[in-house]
Amino acid sequence: MVGGGARGTLIGRAAELGALVGALDRAAAERPGVVLVSGDAGVGKSHLVNALVLAARERGCTILTGQCAELGESMAYLPLADALWTAVRRESPETAELRAAVEARPVLGRLLPDGGGAGEPEGAGELGQQQLFGATLGLLGELGRARPVLLVLEDLHWADRSTRHLLTFLSRVLQRERVCLVGTYRADDLHRRHPLRPVVAELLRLPNVSSVDVRPFRPGETAEYLAALAAGGDPPTAEEIEHVHQRSEGNPFYAGELFTAPAGGADQLPSGLADLLLARVEQLSEDAAEVVRVAAVAGRRVNDEKVRRVSWLDQETVGAALREIVSHQLLVPDGGVGYTFRHALLREAVYTDLLPGERTRLHAAFAALLSDGGSPAELAYHSLAAHDLPTAFAASVRAGRDADRLGAPAEAAEHYDQALELWEAVPDAAEAAGTDRISLALHAVRALGRAGEVRRAVHRLRRLLKAADPDDVRLGVKIREHLASYLQEIDCDEEAQNIAREAVAMLRPDPPTVERAAALATYARTLFVSDPGEEMPALAEEAIAASRAAGAADAEASAQVTLGIYRERREAASDVAEVFAKARDLAIKDGNHSVALRAAFHYARTKFDRGDLAGASVAADEGVRLTKDRGLEWSGAGTTMRCLQYLIHYTGSDWVQARRLADDFAVQVVRTSEAQLSAYALFVEVAQGDATVAERLRWIEPLWAGDGLLDYIARGLATEHALWNGDLDRAVEHLEGAMATLAPNDVGGIRIAATGLWAHADRAARARAAGDAAGAAASVRAADELILVARGSATLTPAGQPRAWLGLEGRAWLARAEAELLRAHGEHDPDAWRRVVDAFDYGFDYEVARSRWRLAEALAERGEREEASAEWRAAVARAESLGALPLLRALKDLGARARLASAAPRPSGNGSGPLAALTVREREVLRLVAEGRNNREIAAALFISPKTASVHVSNILGKLGVHSRTQAAALAHREGG
Repeated sequence: MVGGGARGTLIGRAAELGALVGALDRAAAERPGVVLVSGDAGVGKSHLVNALVLAARERGCTILTGQCAELGESMAYLPLADALWTAVRRESPETAELRAAVEARPVLGRLLPDGGGAGEPEGAGELGQQQLFGATLGLLGELGRARPVLLVLEDLHWADRSTRHLLTFLSRVLQRERVCLVGTYRADDLHRRHPLRPVVAELLRLPNVSSVDVRPFRPGETAEYLAALAAGGDPPTAEEIEHVHQRSEGNPFYAGELFTAPAGGADQLPSGLADLLLARVEQLSEDAAEVVRVAAVAGRRVNDEKVRRVSWLDQETVGAALREIVSHQLLVPDGGVGYTFRHALLREAVYTDLLPGERTRLHAAFAALLSDGGSPAELAYHSLAAHDLPTAFAASVRAGRDADRLGAPAEAAEHYDQALELWEAVPDAAEAAGTDRISLALHAVRALGRAGEVRRAVHRLRRLLKAADPDDVRLGVKIREHLASYLQEIDCDEEAQNIAREAVAMLRPDPPTVERAAALATYARTLFVSDPGEEMPALAEEAIAASRAAGAADAEASAQVTLGIYRERREAASDVAEVFAKARDLAIKDGNHSVALRAAFHYARTKFDRGDLAGASVAADEGVRLTKDRGLEWSGAGTTMRCLQYLIHYTGSDWVQARRLADDFAVQVVRTSEAQLSAYALFVEVAQGDATVAERLRWIEPLWAGDGLLDYIARGLATEHALWNGDLDRAVEHLEGAMATLAPNDVGGIRIAATGLWAHADRAARARAAGDAAGAAASVRAADELILVARGSATLTPAGQPRAWLGLEGRAWLARAEAELLRAHGEHDPDAWRRVVDAFDYGFDYEVARSRWRLAEALAERGEREEASAEWRAAVARAESLGALPLLRALKDLGARARLASAAPRPSGNGSGPLAALTVREREVLRLVAEGRNNREIAAALFISPKTASVHVSNILGKLGVHSRTQAAALAHREGG
């Protein structure tokens, strides 16, 4: 293997190859990984990867290899398309199943030259990229079930932005798939502002991503390499080896070129690598040299037909020239689909050496060739290089539309921007583009928005407002509607509302227009934040009516969802689930996946909030199926739906299925969005006392600051985890962190406040038992503050309006907060806890069991042992069936202290020792004496009076034959009692 080795022998790369093969073997064992291979140009990255490919082939892996090309960022998903196209044309046993898997995912099939890329995919638009990402993950997972998959993406320093996003996505979501992803890039090309540089830095923080740095050869390795190159000839002398090593600085490609150069000796070698490489070309015949120049302009790959048509040589001459070039190792056959340069440095040297006129002529020839049906992006590239601006302009517009259809919004925006830059230089630009300049600019803006460049989109729209014809009212409304939507995305709520209001006012209701319907729907949505005039319901109803009249199904569905949420909050509408269902069905029929998923989520969520767990489960399953059917399982909407599905199973006591779903919620996370997903798994893990909790929280903790949702879930459950472990100080610390990021009157504040009241009630009880009146008073004050949060969140909306309706779970948590408040004040009221049990008894069995724990405790304190025992036994049965170990431990402790469990004595472990004479209750009292508890504290712990505790202590001292509590404690420690 030349470069990393010679003639099939890999030299100096054993450790690097070992690391790659190790990653491949781990992937085969369902531990997928990503390896980024870096090194200078010519150092042997590709040869190292080729050795890995051979190893993968020996292991029976499916192999997909694709290359990026030096075409700027114009060709979206180029290495993925290259990998798929090469694989489906390869003659191998798995080709048929690979093609079938690709064809089953039309969004991937459109990447292929014969895949109907001109058709409009179902997911074109806002969610198109997420569909393609999901389809790629699904393809790799399906292939991996049959055999391990090696996916190689080479030359990532030339990758387009969508490919970089795909690489990041796969690196984050591959968890159990049998996939090893290897990417190579030139380290020397990654200057400070190179777009790949921050991607590499981010990926290397992920636990499943590793790096392999391919270093230059050491002197001994250069000697071994040159000896391999000279096999069959005179071996290199020590002087030659030293000279080549010094000149090449250990770069294998450069060393090989120096050693095999046609010069008369080392002293006559060319001065630079480019000159050295061009010396090879100079050995060729004129026809062969012309073919090499054509290949250099072609880019990544060229075939016989392209060479013949561009070079104007006949077929026989081209064939002879290609044979000559291959024999000189300048081009190499590429899997039966053409030829590529043996190394990218060769192509760069030849291309750079072209005269300006030659370069222009050859680019023009390729543009002419591509104008008959080639890739619009390549046509735009070659036309621009040939200074054919009209062709470049029209091709850029088409390339933008193609990129939009493929789910590559960043590349679409780039193509549209290029067309806009050329607009003034092209005659009849509107006719060539098939649209006017402002409309094309709006296409660019929407592409920026889909690419996540929302602030850039806002900036463009502000400029468009100034440039648009003020007499074109419908256009003005459209621009303002888009601007209001994007402003709301970046939390400029007041300006968004003002802009949307202005858009609505610009058009009369008659005749109905799509633009006004969209503006009404957007304006209604902006009123969620602030609606002092209570315009929302009437406005949403008007938006629905206007949308129907104008035939704007997407605006109607959006307004239906907005109205449903409003009615749910303010009017306690009982039929709101059907409103969401209608909006979902309308959006599906219209092909608006974004609104359809939003409506599907609220349809399942409102059933969940109303305690219809069976209906919610069916609705959530349908919503998840909707995301999977459209390749959107890993979109933001898809993950949100899966989180709701998980919560429904958690609430409905199907913890086995909940944990199965949580298998996709990674523990080792480095992004806030990933941490949010991970945090959901804590609901069951904390409840079961799983050992994973500590590690999951350790990864989440650096990310939760400032993110409300993450703080609510993760810190709220971290509070519970600390409480189960008796760490009240840590619990209060988590509580305060969670409360700090909650918005005023956020309904989630009820649960957080109730959990905080648990902590402060425990603190107050401990303080009272220890005679710490000041500590108890401080805990009561904290509890009084928390109950105000719970009550406020239950009665007011975030906008400060009366909350007409609160879900069943919210009501139950409010009841718990009130019961914990009484406990904090020293009143453990059974009636309050009965209300909590009843409130959670809509199917939330775990919380019913937790509430029965407190109810049994309150009853035991009042001496009502028969009822306490019944509640205790019911709670134990449910805790055991769920595997809720922390609750079970608390229940067993209560059962022992209050004598609610079986009356059978516990084995002492020392039947003949000094403790043998003690009863079970006396052993319990002695254990507390050994902990340093006084009689009042012992009484509180065992639900007995202080006088009874004193009697037990006196009996213990007498039976043990000791005179003090200290002596009794020492004996207990010594005997293990």
